[in-house]
Amino acid sequence: MRLGVDLGGTKIEIIALDERGVEVLRRRVPTPRGSYHGIIEAVAALVTGTALSLRSGGYSGQFTLGVAHPGAISPQTGKATNSNSVELNDQPFDRDLAALVGIPTRFANDANCLAVSEAVDGAGAGQPMVFAAILGTGVGAGIAINGAVWEGPHRIAGEWGHNPLPWPSVDEVRTAPRCYCGQQGCIEAWLSGPGFAADHARHAGLSMPAEAVIHAAQEGNEVAQDSFDRYCDRLARSIAHVVNLLDPSVIVLGGGMSKIGALYERLPRLVARHVFSPHFATPILPAHHGDSSGVRGAAWLWGR
Repeated sequence: MRLGVDLGGTKIEIIALDERGVEVLRRRVPTPRGSYHGIIEAVAALVTGTALSLRSGGYSGQFTLGVAHPGAISPQTGKATNSNSVELNDQPFDRDLAALVGIPTRFANDANCLAVSEAVDGAGAGQPMVFAAILGTGVGAGIAINGAVWEGPHRIAGEWGHNPLPWPSVDEVRTAPRCYCGQQGCIEAWLSGPGFAADHARHAGLSMPAEAVIHAAQEGNEVAQDSFDRYCDRLARSIAHVVNLLDPSVIVLGGGMSKIGALYERLPRLVARHVFSPHFATPILPAHHGDSSGVRGAAWLWGR
């Protein structure tokens, strides 16, 4: 039985998949705040409780566990780094959790788990290379090759959000927002939900959440429509960089901003303008498993 855990800033979710990939059980609990030990103990309790529940239901086989988490486990230090769940940073998260659960465990960045999920049985099923991006509170991405995560020697493969916005205009250079990572003009700072809302506020003089801006654009508000036009153009330029570098078989989008249907109508034409090829036909698709992709991808870290 494959168990998968998705460790987020507000919730910890677990899923159990049988040998066919069918969901058997799903549970979630709030993520403790401010305590590293509180977090790993909460994850361990959720895993142990789920295993006991499955045992009491008659399952007698072996368990594997995959964990999707923010940031990465540094191969140099063996400790978590780059996590926006800051309690994990500089801690031996993988070793500590594996020791508590006593189940063979694998770990991967949450965006990498999205890519694996969509490559195994989602929007990119059967494709040799899937590039999957999360467009949400932050912007992350992952790469799956033949259904397996590609992390790279520094475990930062797919950190697309912390590259600069490609082909910036003079105005974009002048107004480039500062990113939490310390750089200026990162893709994440432009294309996250908060980044989109901040860009609209700069032009409209009115602060609104991203969802409200999209609703206003759909209702015909011209200023909001201009904001969405800029977002589509910036996202297209950023995707074109990926195509020029990796030429993936399919591009999958997840996260809150990925739920805007108009993106999939506009992006192919806009991306094609910047791709170093006279033809562009790479499918750009929403995540088939939606918000469940991260936890499913964690379970699939052990392969099909």
